[in-house]
Amino acid sequence: MLDTPTPLGCQVLLASGELERRAEQAWARLADCTLCPCQCHANRLQGKLGVCRTGALARVAEYFPHHGEERVLSGSAGSGTVFFSRCNQHCIFCQNAEISQADAGRLVEPAELAGVFLELQARACHNINLVTPSHVVPQILAALVIAARAGLNLPVVFNTGGYDSLDTLRLLDGVIDIYLPDMKFNDASIARQLSGSKDYPAVNRAAVREMQRQVGTLALDADGLARRGLIIRHLVLPNQQAGTRGILRFISAELSPDTALNLMDQYHPAYRSAAIAAINRPVRSDEVQKAFVEARAAGLHNFLN
Repeated sequence: MLDTPTPLGCQVLLASGELERRAEQAWARLADCTLCPCQCHANRLQGKLGVCRTGALARVAEYFPHHGEERVLSGSAGSGTVFFSRCNQHCIFCQNAEISQADAGRLVEPAELAGVFLELQARACHNINLVTPSHVVPQILAALVIAARAGLNLPVVFNTGGYDSLDTLRLLDGVIDIYLPDMKFNDASIARQLSGSKDYPAVNRAAVREMQRQVGTLALDADGLARRGLIIRHLVLPNQQAGTRGILRFISAELSPDTALNLMDQYHPAYRSAAIAAINRPVRSDEVQKAFVEARAAGLHNFLN
């Protein structure tokens, strides 16, 4: 627990001019997009669309104070959640496919996105929670410059599927206060079958190492709310398709046994999951309990819900 609040990244980098420099660097990369591991090289500034099917502007599906996130994020007033449309992955079991795989919502200029952040702050949310942000990092940084100048002073959460580029994450060093990545798959062949990302495990592990380097283990304020640090989500899949044991051992050995972890039990068949027999049923309670047993055996103990 933090005895005194640490300075928030956006405000620190704004004061030095570094936040604006990062935003400019990220925006320039839209002309030959390598922002995520897909490495599409699409000229998004000219409207070309790569794997994420997103051009120069971010598309916001919805935003609101979310009371269903981890308690350290939602608290009493809610997490200020902004859902971005489209994604750099295509998980066939996605439970938000109407947002992640479609053009839900509307296109927003950076100034309008900054207004969304400030509105959520005015509604007393505890943080700004960026959901599926990997493909719109330049747009987010541009908006954060505007919002920080206007007084945004909430922790910023990067709520990602975990398929993230190291170069892009380095642009976020000092900007993001809380990283909230998924660790979905331990096996590359299963990752390719279920998400289309053949290199997901290696990319994901490198990304969470970088996130851990930037923000460290989870730190809470006096009210028990997340202020800074890493929280990992792992969705338990039927028939051990996620490779849970390997992921848990990695977290403990390569990050820290103190890593905050949400072992999620809500899997049910959705989107196109009926095409794969191994995941065409809800996860069973005994499979979830086995995941907790394996987590404790690996030395993990900081479980969130």
